[in-house]
Amino acid sequence: MELRHLRYFDAVAETMNFTRAAERLHVTQSTLSHQIRQLEEELGLVLFDRGHKRVALTEAGEMLRTHLVPALQQIDRGLQALSHPPETLSGELRIGATHSFNTRLVPLCVSSFLGYHPGIRVSVEELSAELIAKRLASGHLDLGVSYKPDDRPELWFEPLYNEELRLVVAATHPLARRRRVRMIELNHCRMVLLPAQFSTRQLLDDCFEAAGAQPLVIAELNSIAPMIELIRQTDLAGIIAETAVTPSPDLRVVPIEDPTPIRTPGLLWKKGANRSPMVKHMASVIRRAAG
Repeated sequence: MELRHLRYFDAVAETMNFTRAAERLHVTQSTLSHQIRQLEEELGLVLFDRGHKRVALTEAGEMLRTHLVPALQQIDRGLQALSHPPETLSGELRIGATHSFNTRLVPLCVSSFLGYHPGIRVSVEELSAELIAKRLASGHLDLGVSYKPDDRPELWFEPLYNEELRLVVAATHPLARRRRVRMIELNHCRMVLLPAQFSTRQLLDDCFEAAGAQPLVIAELNSIAPMIELIRQTDLAGIIAETAVTPSPDLRVVPIEDPTPIRTPGLLWKKGANRSPMVKHMASVIRRAAG
């Protein structure tokens, strides 16, 4: 069954005349009659009572049209929305994103969003999860892409997906050829990590403690991009979300187990805040990209 079969049925049902319906649809009457017969054969039902003087809907035809008309109207509204430019919005959208999401996900989403709403000014701040929560609560941000904050009942958190953090090393590192690395094997490993105030670092410290590992933290950087560059140029290892690492022949990304550090990123906004159409649209763009 195809959409044209249903449109042909609806035209005949509205006009109760095959000739007039064919004229409206710009097809021959024989083509229209053939398409209606195909529909009836597929359904195993007679939809029209074809008398000598008039055409009438059968009981099955009446039932089909009752449900079909709203569906066709909804389809037409959707097609009409695609053929017209989206509603013109203006103003400023303020987003807070943690470092890993601001590397690839957020720029991708902002690009898509501006394609729909070129008149909106988008401001993105790269912040720690704690600062994002504070600025959302104070009204200085409209939307956050971060992790679920502790003790923030005034904020809504919508999880997007679960992601594993992975070991990132240079191609020449002793662990570069490993298929997997256990957390205990990172004991005394020379590493670069985020500073202690970051929620990701707190998660990693908990994993190290659970495994009984004590890495040698040689450097702490508060941004992912310079951390990756430092890993590329030294013997230091890092633990970073794979989505934040651009594939490169001189880097290796290795899964970690026992335990596997896992984060759940999501959308954050203030409870009770009036979410504007542009905030809702950006949230939907991020959901699609994350999915």
